[in-house]
Amino acid sequence: MIRLFDFLFSFFGVLFLSPIMLVLYVIGLFDTGSPIFKQQRVGKNKKPFTLYKFRTMNVKAQSVATHLANTAEITKFGSFLRKSKLDELPQLINVVLGDMSLVGPRPNLFNQTELIEERDSRGVYNVVPGITGLAQINEIDMSTPKELAIKDAEMLQSLTMADYFKYIFATVGGKGQGDRVAK
Repeated sequence: MIRLFDFLFSFFGVLFLSPIMLVLYVIGLFDTGSPIFKQQRVGKNKKPFTLYKFRTMNVKAQSVATHLANTAEITKFGSFLRKSKLDELPQLINVVLGDMSLVGPRPNLFNQTELIEERDSRGVYNVVPGITGLAQINEIDMSTPKELAIKDAEMLQSLTMADYFKYIFATVGGKGQGDRVAK
């Protein structure tokens, strides 16, 4: 049932938000010259998938976890995208493709070994990762791997359809700030 909602919401989201995404893409061309950011992330059963986002950092920025990134590498437009969460819109394509869900644990990088161990021991990789979830609306990010893995597992053990919608509406309503960036 969740996959059906994921597909329908993200498909119509892409359809109706495509004019906004096109504008963001064009502005991104002027901002960085490469508005779409693609990165390999850990998916269900620890299989790799390509995550899509609007680029918020200069093109020469290192591909590291957000909490290890340098704020000096974030562009002015990128800062706006992050604060408004509009950088996440291309992930709707990941949801349409089935690589992600609207709700689930945020997908991490393969070099985040501590987080991978914590999540693996708690069965978090048994589901597709998501755009938002319990950890995100409680502002728990990847800078605290054990705390994040515990919260992810807690969400997965008790996830209901009501929770699914609650997490989506909380995120759309502005709750949670995403991963912190290093100074």
